[in-house]
Amino acid sequence: MHVSQILKSKSDQSVVTSPPTMLISEAARMLSEKRIGTLVISSDGKTPDGILSERDIVRELGKQGASCLPLTVDRLMTRELVTCSLNDRADVILQQMTDGRFRHMPVLEDGELVGLISLGDVVKARLTELAMEKDALEGMIMGH
Repeated sequence: MHVSQILKSKSDQSVVTSPPTMLISEAARMLSEKRIGTLVISSDGKTPDGILSERDIVRELGKQGASCLPLTVDRLMTRELVTCSLNDRADVILQQMTDGRFRHMPVLEDGELVGLISLGDVVKARLTELAMEKDALEGMIMGH
């Protein structure tokens, strides 16, 4: 299964972005209100500059307390992004996320943001794929 198929299966394919100047407090509020785990940070809404997760915010809160809330998201965001394309295979993406210990990956086409996939999206796709393979093998064994 490819990333393009995973994105098509998602009920909401939109990507929530925020400018690098957004405050950490505003980002936390947005994550909470939208019930999401990650914001893609982008100056123009098309090209990712970085990514900020709820985990990033919690870690910084643990280090310096509420004094991090008035900082801008560009101070905490991950700048070294691992991205994928629509043609990448789910099993490869799953391995990258597992090895890198991150849960969200921006999807780019011609350098522009076209989606965001989560570890949960990839696991769900792989489970669906494995169930189909199982059914096909059982059908072959049973002679159907």
